[in-house]
Amino acid sequence: MTPRVPSTPLPPGVHVSGPVHIDPSVQLPHFCTIVGPAYIGPETEIRPGVYVRGNLIAGRGCVLGNSCEFKNALLLDGVKVPHFSYVGDTVLGNNSHLGAGVICSNVRLDGNDVSLRLPSGVVDTGLRKLGAMLGDGAEVGCNAVLQPGTLLGRRSLVYPLTAFGGFLGHDQIVGAKSDLRRLPRRDS
Repeated sequence: MTPRVPSTPLPPGVHVSGPVHIDPSVQLPHFCTIVGPAYIGPETEIRPGVYVRGNLIAGRGCVLGNSCEFKNALLLDGVKVPHFSYVGDTVLGNNSHLGAGVICSNVRLDGNDVSLRLPSGVVDTGLRKLGAMLGDGAEVGCNAVLQPGTLLGRRSLVYPLTAFGGFLGHDQIVGAKSDLRRLPRRDS
């Protein structure tokens, strides 16, 4: 990869280091950090506060959103990650979308290697860090958490506020069942 950043002066607060290729059609916002290696494809929108921690490939027409962090990630064409998300050790298929505040968790709490839970059985990846893999057109609602090693099929949907791990086939929906209670307020 031949490093290339825009030849015009960088906007205030923009920091670029390492081997980074940014397509000439990409407009850099004020205040973002891009650490290479990174490739940012044509017509991709980078919003303020983006932090790229290296090893990012973002295809054509992606959105790297406000206050989002990306590390060891592959974003195919048309991926939208518009606000406040963490995308680490993750693959996002064409035209997939993460709602505001989605976390692609990439490390198990117990520190063990990440396993994939497939319909055919459990597969040990041998990896300490592995985020999610989303098929083309998958959608994840606001403030959902995808556990390490989550696999989402094409056009699958994860409802907002859902913590999900494992396998979700194509054209399937998963959501946490809310158990909200309304109680009268009691004065103390």
